[in-house]
Amino acid sequence: MSDLFDHKADEWDKQSIPQQLSKTIGPAIIANIELKPDMEVMDFGAGTGLLASHIAPLVKSVTAVDVSAAMLDQLTAKPELKEKVTTYCQDILHKPLDKKFDLIISAMALHHVKETALLLESFSHHLKPGAQIALADLDTEDGSFHPPETQGVFHLGFDREAFSLLLQKSGFEKIQFLTAHIIEKDGSEFPVFLVLARKKQTA
Repeated sequence: MSDLFDHKADEWDKQSIPQQLSKTIGPAIIANIELKPDMEVMDFGAGTGLLASHIAPLVKSVTAVDVSAAMLDQLTAKPELKEKVTTYCQDILHKPLDKKFDLIISAMALHHVKETALLLESFSHHLKPGAQIALADLDTEDGSFHPPETQGVFHLGFDREAFSLLLQKSGFEKIQFLTAHIIEKDGSEFPVFLVLARKKQTA
C-alpha cells in the first residue's frame, strides 16, 4: 500500500487547516466525553498526533493507528507523546489489533476509508461493551474541499442521518452530532461534525 501522505508529513503540522482542526476537535472531545486516567484510547487515522496531543495527558494511554508510516514518524518524534502513545502502522479493517478500548477518536480520517460500514464494524469490534466513539469529519460537501487530483478520498463528506443509521447497524446507541468547526476555504464554508456514540452493552 502506497503512503499517500509521505510527501505531506514533514509540513503537516504547519498547515492552517490541520492546526484549526486540532484546536477545535480536541477541546470538543474533552468537553463532551468524560475522560478518565484509566482509559485506553485508540486514535484512528492519528497522523502526526495533533489530536492525540490533546487527549493523551488526560488518559492512561493512546494507541495511534494510521496507514501512513511517514505521518506516524512525525508523531513518534514528539517527546511529549512518547510515554503515553504507541503507534501501529496497519489497516485495522483487515488486520485488527488484539486489544479492546474504552474510547475511539478520529479526526478527518473517515472520508479516506472506502468501506464506511466495515470501518464502523471494526470500531465496534475494538471497543469494550459500553465504550464510546468520538469521530470528526466533513458534512456532505460539493467536492471542492480537496483539490481534484487528491488521491485516497472516497467520500465527499457524510450525511449525518445516513451516518447515524450506519452506526446503529454497527451496534451503537446514544448517537449525538454537533458541529465542531467550520473550515473556511477558498470562499466556501465546510462544516465539520463530531459524532458521539456508545457501543451497546452485551446482553
